Amino acid sequence: MFGSHLSIAGGLHNALIEASELGMDCVQVFTKNQRQWRSPPLTDEQIRLWSQHRRATGICQVVSHDSYLINLACPRSATRERSIDLFREELLRCEALEIPWLVTHPGAHMGEGEAAGLQRVIEALNQVHGELPGLRTVTCLEVTAGQGTGLGWRFEHIRELLDGAAEPERLAVCLDTAHLLAAGYDLTGAEGCRETLERFDRAVGLDRVRVWHLNDSKTPLGSRKDRHEHIGHGHVSLEAFRVIVTDGRSRATPKILETPKEQAPDGRPWDLINLELLRRLARPRKALSPGRAERPLTRVRAHGRIGADGRDQRKEVQSQ
Repeated sequence: MFGSHLSIAGGLHNALIEASELGMDCVQVFTKNQRQWRSPPLTDEQIRLWSQHRRATGICQVVSHDSYLINLACPRSATRERSIDLFREELLRCEALEIPWLVTHPGAHMGEGEAAGLQRVIEALNQVHGELPGLRTVTCLEVTAGQGTGLGWRFEHIRELLDGAAEPERLAVCLDTAHLLAAGYDLTGAEGCRETLERFDRAVGLDRVRVWHLNDSKTPLGSRKDRHEHIGHGHVSLEAFRVIVTDGRSRATPKILETPKEQAPDGRPWDLINLELLRRLARPRKALSPGRAERPLTRVRAHGRIGADGRDQRKEVQSQ
């Protein structure tokens, strides 16, 4: 199940139309302008159009990402209260639109220390969930890259947030491949990826993962910098992506691209190219004839393939 984060310019429902035109199975959206603290409430017409196009496109798996302004770990009371208010609004908007998953970053402790920051996040989540009983939308805590004083870059942070929840059933997890690599979890090859998944399973549980963000990373392993890149053009191995997209435990989980929105040199949308590659990686490997060695995957370009010697061989990536 593959999709992308798409624009809601001109109306929320336009993201569903674009997702359908690009052949996506799922989609991620902001339900409001993510750069503003306040936005007009949803209208009945917006909700009607959203529901109508959801039925028409058949895209039922929808994810929302909350505003990057939100910082539930902030020690400054005014900002923290504004963050709590906005987070509450994000949940209510998702509920009105029947969006099951709301992805959120745990926040930044702003120099007060990880323990204090995590405790503030726990208290904020418990407060908002307590004020909104019965909501179906589940909050997905996203593993982060670890920039600055950001929380959530260690699996133990996610475990602590889940353990501190008054209603743990209202929390789940979003894993982002670019963030994992930047945080120091090895996705530079198949074995490293498998070990990372097992480490997460032991620490948190892969059954808690409800959303995947599939992004390559401009920065290398352990950089603690969040810089997304197109699939096959960064430091995350294509074999690591293959491990993730063929893992049976994530087969029905929405896998969302958050790669740059632009056109490739051949004029096609990069989303389309990235999705084609991920779908190739998800196909079962073809059986090899006796004595034939399997060729490794190589990094790709929009208009060709980069061989082991770094030269463009003008061929499609091997799906094997």
